[in-house]
Amino acid sequence: MADQNYITASCKIENGLVEKDGRNLFTHAGDVGSLLLAAYQHFRLSYPKFHKMDRLSKLGWLATEVLLMDSFEQGKYEPEDISVILANASSSLDDDLKYYDSVAEAASPSLFVYTLPNIVIGEICIRNHFKGEQAFFIQGNFQSEFIQQQAAYLLANNCTKCCVCGWVDILGEEYKCVLFLVEKIKKGNAALFSAVNMDEIFNSTAK
Repeated sequence: MADQNYITASCKIENGLVEKDGRNLFTHAGDVGSLLLAAYQHFRLSYPKFHKMDRLSKLGWLATEVLLMDSFEQGKYEPEDISVILANASSSLDDDLKYYDSVAEAASPSLFVYTLPNIVIGEICIRNHFKGEQAFFIQGNFQSEFIQQQAAYLLANNCTKCCVCGWVDILGEEYKCVLFLVEKIKKGNAALFSAVNMDEIFNSTAK
């Protein structure tokens, strides 16, 4: 029988809402840039590098902060035991377009550094000192079964003991981020880590 893993926390940022475990924690009516800044301030986060990040990194970084807030016992794991697996549809196109526009006058190094989608994983790992397996996939839409299989393989083969995985996508004013914290130990009412449960959370409406 395969080992069972559990979704011990989830976070969603979409449509001006920041949710954790299905509950709305913050609402903002402005554009995505002002939402990210307002949420950063609302949760009283302190990380100066946040202000230098591109919007994809800010979105994923902020969602990870909320995901781990008040529910993650990081001290139980070694840095090498925590992995990050993410996916999106737009890659780094939100920054690629801005960088392309900057080339007409003077190419911007500050934009160029973010023209890879996996940079968001780097920002998350630097902040949290995660040193486990990392992967970023480009998909037309959220493929829960694929992400579940990738994370489950690492957990089953002792390549990792804990995984942050999910979807983080932004292009213009269209954005959505849904992250899952997956652990081998069930906590409280944690749902089984399955594609069905991931889809339910991904498509749910906050309470």
